[in-house]
Amino acid sequence: GNQYVTMAKQIVSRETVAIDMPAGPSELAVVADHGSNPSFIASDLLSQAEHGPDSQVLLLTDSADMIDRVKLELENQLKELPRKEIASKALDNSKMILLNSQQEIMALVNAYAPEHLIIVTENYAELAEEVRNAGSVFLGDYTPESAGDYASGTNHTLPTNGWAHSYSGINMDSFYKKITFQEISRYGLVNIGDAIMTMAEAEELHAHSRAVSIRLSTKDND
Repeated sequence: GNQYVTMAKQIVSRETVAIDMPAGPSELAVVADHGSNPSFIASDLLSQAEHGPDSQVLLLTDSADMIDRVKLELENQLKELPRKEIASKALDNSKMILLNSQQEIMALVNAYAPEHLIIVTENYAELAEEVRNAGSVFLGDYTPESAGDYASGTNHTLPTNGWAHSYSGINMDSFYKKITFQEISRYGLVNIGDAIMTMAEAEELHAHSRAVSIRLSTKDND
């Protein structure tokens, strides 16, 4: 969604309908190394930048040469876009960041928690194991983010603005309301009763504790 979708969802949620999360402007981070394809990277950055002027895209790499090559590709590809004015404004909000190592790159990825993350390094499978916070991850040269939007089967209603630290994208669980049931035997209550009473008394909720002790002190009628 965009700011209009987010506002609509928030208005609806004030009544009776639960929503998943407030989705902000689109985000993309690309992790690249010296051997990555700069034309592919530029196309991915622009595919998110054209969403709107408030979108943000990042290139994270340990190769200064890669930054220069991607900049050149961006200039060339931007000229051909019908939405080049929008994409250009989004690029003004965006960054290409040179880091010292892949460890620093992945630390920044997990701190930023991007909505979309593309990893196109030679060791992309290895780096994928280090991802802790991201909405959806795209691996290798032939997995553009637009595939996730339209055809590869993953949901693209994803957390933005750092919410990937706490939220997943929309999935089947998002449409379920769950109720828990429990039944404990006398033997089971004997086993966990002390823990219940200890915690209840620590909170000075003595009736909570007594609800257990009164059962354990009563002779079993079974």
